[in-house]
Amino acid sequence: MSLTWLLAKRFRQAKQKNRYISFISFSSTFGIGLGCFVLIVLLSVMNGFERELTHRILAVLPHGELYSVSDEGIHDWQSVATRFEADPRVSAVSPYTKITGMLQQGSDLKPVELTGINTEYAKDATWLQQVESQDWQRFKAAQNTVLLGQGILQKLSLQPGDTVSVLVPVSTRDLTFKAPKLIKLTVAGAITIGGEMDNHLGMMHLSAASQHAGIKSGAQGLRFTLNDPFSARETMRDIGYSFPQPVYMSDWTRTQGHLYNDIQLVRVVVYIVLTLVIAVACFNIVSTLVMSVREKRAAIAILKTMGATDSLIRRTFMMQGLINGLTGIVVGTALGVLTAPNLAAVVKGVELFLGTEILSGDIYFINFLPSQLQLMDVIVTVVVALILVVLATLYPASTAAKVAPASALNG
Repeated sequence: MSLTWLLAKRFRQAKQKNRYISFISFSSTFGIGLGCFVLIVLLSVMNGFERELTHRILAVLPHGELYSVSDEGIHDWQSVATRFEADPRVSAVSPYTKITGMLQQGSDLKPVELTGINTEYAKDATWLQQVESQDWQRFKAAQNTVLLGQGILQKLSLQPGDTVSVLVPVSTRDLTFKAPKLIKLTVAGAITIGGEMDNHLGMMHLSAASQHAGIKSGAQGLRFTLNDPFSARETMRDIGYSFPQPVYMSDWTRTQGHLYNDIQLVRVVVYIVLTLVIAVACFNIVSTLVMSVREKRAAIAILKTMGATDSLIRRTFMMQGLINGLTGIVVGTALGVLTAPNLAAVVKGVELFLGTEILSGDIYFINFLPSQLQLMDVIVTVVVALILVVLATLYPASTAAKVAPASALNG
């Protein structure tokens, strides 16, 4: 066992007899541990929200869209889709036609955005995981069926097999008003995404949607699923600018990008705030060591007269501060690593105990608190906390090394 460790341990035991210094020392250890714990847990929550955004919202929403400027639709969309699927950046391409209107059930009206899809192109789509198999079979069985968001079904009290009417506005070149077109559809089942999307989302057959929308080619546009959803903006512009006919370009960052931006903003704010919390806790280490140096001036002087070097004294007090810091880092990190993977279950238990719901599925796109622990977050948290602890020990250790034996013993 090194002399530095023995001296640091001895000074630390002597320090614990002074209750005031001991309290400040404990508060520094507690603050560092709490900061590491909360930082790991909150970063895991941000990772969980990002994962759910990718797996839920982006599983239903196309990563990118190209849709025709004219009512003719995409010319020869079958061959165009086949050509784009050969692009290494593209995972899948499917045709679609959108209809926006008012869903009518009795005297109730609900705005709805119906997307016409081709069942053959959609059979491998990830969003099918959000649809019950029997609902999908009913949808495939007839052309006049529709899948509606769970929120629409609940608000209009609809069940599979019910018939609904969709009022679709009719546009004219001279801007005159015309009676809306009436479409009769049979509810096949529900599609559940979560949040506000469940209140206006619907799926119908491509052929029926194109017929009612007056799309001559059979598809208004193409929906793209990319291998890297976060490259959607650049990829869709690259594809759109080279498209042989006039089309509008869109990607998920324009419609739902605010969710991802909010997650990234909260991640940065959380990291800054909790790093400052750890830094404030490290100031307590400075205070503890400064008081310890003043209290041990005579002991330091005696050590120097016995041949102790400035380097030994400096390392001793740095080691003393590191013991406090490392204790907090290890305990806080361990608790964070244990809590983060089980956070959803913990929050669920709290909700049951309090009889309330923290995340409502009617407002947010999920109704639980997601969490995904990542090793890099743990490593970065430990490294940052360790650096702050080391920096906090430099000044007191340097002050201890400058203690002059003669003046300390005479005082």
